[in-house]
Amino acid sequence: MMGSRRGKGGNLKRSLDEKGRGSASGVNSGRGQEITGVTLPGQGKIRGWAFGEDRTIACANVDGEYLAVDGTCPRCGFDLFKGKLLTDADVWGPQPRVACPTCSTTYSLKTGKFGPEYKAKGLAGFVNTWALTATVDSASKDVPAFVITRDEETGQVFCRER
Repeated sequence: MMGSRRGKGGNLKRSLDEKGRGSASGVNSGRGQEITGVTLPGQGKIRGWAFGEDRTIACANVDGEYLAVDGTCPRCGFDLFKGKLLTDADVWGPQPRVACPTCSTTYSLKTGKFGPEYKAKGLAGFVNTWALTATVDSASKDVPAFVITRDEETGQVFCRER
């Protein structure tokens, strides 16, 4: 039959909403939304994942823990997953950070809060200085942070906002 709809027209969504579990944090036993087609980063690495319309996430593996933030720097608009992973607690504090490869603003991978600039040297330092003067928004902003978990039995990967 042309033009007819199959199924019951969205009962799953309605039943989730009626039970108060319509948000991603309420599904899958609180683990969040299952994400498929992603490769988790190796130890000490960052990977970028693209979802839907202009949504990216930068996920890092720090000591076996997967930490993630929004993949786009709010200051300059470049990809955070191409940035530098900063894990030296003596320099950056107890929370691992990612430094934007363009404007050098750092973001906590656990909270998404912006922090001190990463001081690059050589050509990268020159580009970072130039990018700081070229950015429209000189005030740094926080980025959303995410909890990434992997079910060891099934291999499923889940994501929810902190």
